[in-house]
Formats: sequence, structure tokens, C-alpha cells
Amino acid sequence: MAERYPVLWIGRVAMVTLPAEIDITIADAVREDLLSVINKGATLLVADMSATTFCDSSGVSALVRTYRRAMANACDVRLVISSPAVARVLSLTGVDRLMPVFGSIAASLAGTPPEPGPRSDPPDSAIAPADSDVPDLP
Repeated sequence: MAERYPVLWIGRVAMVTLPAEIDITIADAVREDLLSVINKGATLLVADMSATTFCDSSGVSALVRTYRRAMANACDVRLVISSPAVARVLSLTGVDRLMPVFGSIAASLAGTPPEPGPRSDPPDSAIAPADSDVPDLP
């Protein structure tokens, strides 16, 4: 089966360019393509999400399932993210703790994660209260 998303092979390193939006309508196809690359013997899979500006929970699930298969096949997975919104989703779900996130393909191939910089998270006072803190509506 041919992949739907572009794949560049350099030896056993595969770089897959993912689409601008990963949602429930294409998450299965993304997962299948990533798993196909792993099944072809990749030892490093770079998921290039540098053009991805939206990723919902089904996209997150596709990435996690890919990671699990990769670990079973002794394949490393690295993500390339440039969108703050996508980075935030991956941070909130903990995906960025499973797989290293890089700002560029070159950095992902070098294996050097970016230096921690100033956080762009909102201050605690800007975070909405938890559901338990909100009074019940009539």
C-alpha cells in the first residue's frame, strides 16, 4: 500500500510530512501511514508536523499508537512542531514527554532538543477554574 503522505527515506530514517490538520476524518490514515513506515524497517521516524496547525484528540491518539508500535519495533520517533497550538495540545496530553519535540527537521535529525526558553503558558490567574470550582447552574 502506498502512503498518502510524503515519505523521505535516508537509509533507515524516514521523514513523513503530515498534513495541516489532523482530526477524526484523517487520523486513521495518518496512523496507518506512520505504522507502514515502521513496518518497512525504519529505525528512526521523524513525523514532520511543521505545517500542522491543528491536531485533535484523534490525532493525538494516532501519534501515541504509532509510538507504541515503534517502541515494540525498536524504532525511535521524533516530532517536528512549529505551531504553538499543536505544541500546546501535545504538552497538555503528555505526548511531548513520550516523544521528543523539535523545532526543525535538522534539529530532529541531529537529535538535539531545543533549549528550554521562556514559557508561553498563561499565568495561573489566567487559567479557568476546574469544573468542581464552578457553581452548578440552575
